[in-house]
Amino acid sequence: MALAFDEFGRPFILLRQQEEKSRLRGLDAQKANVSAGKAVARILRTSLGPKGMDKMLQSPDGDVTITNDGATILEQMDVDNQIAKLMVELSRSQDYEIGDGTTGVVVMAGSLLEQAEKLLERGIHPIRIAEGYEMASRIAVEHLERIAQKFEFGLNDLEPLVQTCMTTLNSKMVNRCKRRLAEIAVKAVLAVADLERKDVNLDLIKVEGKVGGRLEDTELIYGITVDKDMSHPQMPKRIENAKIAILTCPFEPPKPKTKHKVDIDTVEKFQTLRQQEQKYFDDMVQKCKDVGATLVICQWGFDDEANHLLMHRNLPAVRWVGGVELELIAIATGGRIVPRFQELTPEKLGKAGLVREKSFGTTQDRMLYIEHCANSRAVTIFIRGGRIMFPCYIIKFKIIFVGLLCREMLWANGSAEEVNSLERRILKYLDGLTQSDGVL
Repeated sequence: MALAFDEFGRPFILLRQQEEKSRLRGLDAQKANVSAGKAVARILRTSLGPKGMDKMLQSPDGDVTITNDGATILEQMDVDNQIAKLMVELSRSQDYEIGDGTTGVVVMAGSLLEQAEKLLERGIHPIRIAEGYEMASRIAVEHLERIAQKFEFGLNDLEPLVQTCMTTLNSKMVNRCKRRLAEIAVKAVLAVADLERKDVNLDLIKVEGKVGGRLEDTELIYGITVDKDMSHPQMPKRIENAKIAILTCPFEPPKPKTKHKVDIDTVEKFQTLRQQEQKYFDDMVQKCKDVGATLVICQWGFDDEANHLLMHRNLPAVRWVGGVELELIAIATGGRIVPRFQELTPEKLGKAGLVREKSFGTTQDRMLYIEHCANSRAVTIFIRGGRIMFPCYIIKFKIIFVGLLCREMLWANGSAEEVNSLERRILKYLDGLTQSDGVL
């Protein structure tokens, strides 16, 4: 390979032996594309079904993931071929629309490509093959709708949904406690679902996790979690009927906008400065107490003096909370984010039935639970588990949520009976066609 430049100084590449290189065309190009799709399907085929094997994937950063979920495997694969990328998009679409069957849909697509390759060798045009597949798909969907049975469920009868969710967990490594996980998933979806409209707002379901503990420690929280703790260890760890002040202003004296210098040459001046700073802290804390706040959540930090004063005035506080988390807390509790202490009013306080701090294991990691919020049905699934298996849990839970609710039909019998029934229906339909219908 040699580098050359045109008259404007722009580089272009000259490839030696260009005349010996040729582009694939016709049947050879079609076979190459089919082979790429079959190669992707062949990778996932060993992960299909309850007895399917797990894949160990290592990212460029060194993170290891063990899973047999098709969407997860394909997402982490480095795929260059365009047809293989279409298979990845197929799995992603299945994950987004249904929430399950991401491996099966790729394996089925690979089988269809394998059969299409035989028809291509017989000289059948690709468009005719695609039309035949579309015809068979239409017949299959109509037949499945005819043999399908409806099942009823409600808030007092969750067993059909739990059984459906347990089925999707059978082939995953979490199947040893699938009953508990299925019940958690069902309760989470029903908490944010509108059963009359058959609609689910999945954005209200938040999935959080912390490495460590056992999978059985996974719990459903009717509220939101914040990966913070109380600013002082002697502050209350449990607050009922909390009124929350959500602040973006720091607990500290105002700073001048210009350069300044303070000269202190006597003890009296130092005492005067210290008293003035303490008065600022007192005024800030008193403003929060006057509006009735029982918990302060601040985006910024505050020093030990302010922290000590908050503890003595019986006003629990949480500091260094991110902006996104502040917005979630404000939406969930019905509060308003206050940028200045002068704008703090009782109407801007958020309300929650229970705020509690929970510690985990011997590492004493702490998190803040905000439960039974006033204006939101948001729920959080807090997942525990090992470091390697941990990403699989989160991904699988997100998949289950999408396809769990608002499904009115349950296919009759098992998959083998459905396949045999569909085969007989399609063959019966083909027997009724003639050459004039355009079918060979």
